[in-house]
Amino acid sequence: MQDVMSIIDNGVRIIREKTDFEPEIGLILGSGLGDYAEQIENPIVIPYNDIPGFPISTVVGHAGRFVLGMCKGKKVIAMQGRVHYYEGYSQKTITLPVRIMKRLGIKNMVLTNAAGGVNKNFAPGTLMMISDHINFSGSNPLLGENIEEDGPRFPDMSSIYKKEFRDTLKEAATKQGINLEEGVYMMLSGPSYETPAEIRMARTLGADAVGMSTVPEAIVCSQMGISVLGISCITNCGAGILDQPLKHFEVVETANRVKTEFAKVIDIALEKVIF
Repeated sequence: MQDVMSIIDNGVRIIREKTDFEPEIGLILGSGLGDYAEQIENPIVIPYNDIPGFPISTVVGHAGRFVLGMCKGKKVIAMQGRVHYYEGYSQKTITLPVRIMKRLGIKNMVLTNAAGGVNKNFAPGTLMMISDHINFSGSNPLLGENIEEDGPRFPDMSSIYKKEFRDTLKEAATKQGINLEEGVYMMLSGPSYETPAEIRMARTLGADAVGMSTVPEAIVCSQMGISVLGISCITNCGAGILDQPLKHFEVVETANRVKTEFAKVIDIALEKVIF
């Protein structure tokens, strides 16, 4: 626990040494969305490796840094690249950034990811607001000693993803010609893609999309009283839906194809949804 608290304390201290800017909204930018942080005005950039003990992403395309500043009139702190459970870190470790951001002042969080489609009505390129999740990763970020100042030992998880955010975002996006679906996200550990049988299982259990991230951060946000808006980009059909193998480069291609529309949705969320 001491190591965890040291990383949190050092993270807050190092960021505070560089700026007294107090963000109100956190952004965790998933695959294909890292460029969104480039539009943050007067950015203050803190590489993750400036913070002793901070987990570093090994995934290509994840810049690995915090970016603080104004975006669409809101005070934000963005994670330009996240750390994943499949990289070998514990879920307690990969959610340390959330605890740091809360201490810096955030009240709301936007979580984004690339996901595989389980709902057969969701074609690649679909944007899905997360209404709920299923943690099928085999772990939990709250395992071990509880950080009492961050929230209760047994936090409620009945309404992690704020319905008011989803309703307002869907209405605002529709007015701008953007269709947003809504559904349940299931997290598996990865890094292997799911088997056809696992996709059938996910559908049976009520999932609309599967992925390898987001759920740990959402759990910690809920424990700490941070309101969450979660959005997935469906980059591929789950295994077995189409008669073809899954390839990572195709996932990346789809994420890049729709990232302009995805970024627009985040713009709308900042401008009209989250206050």
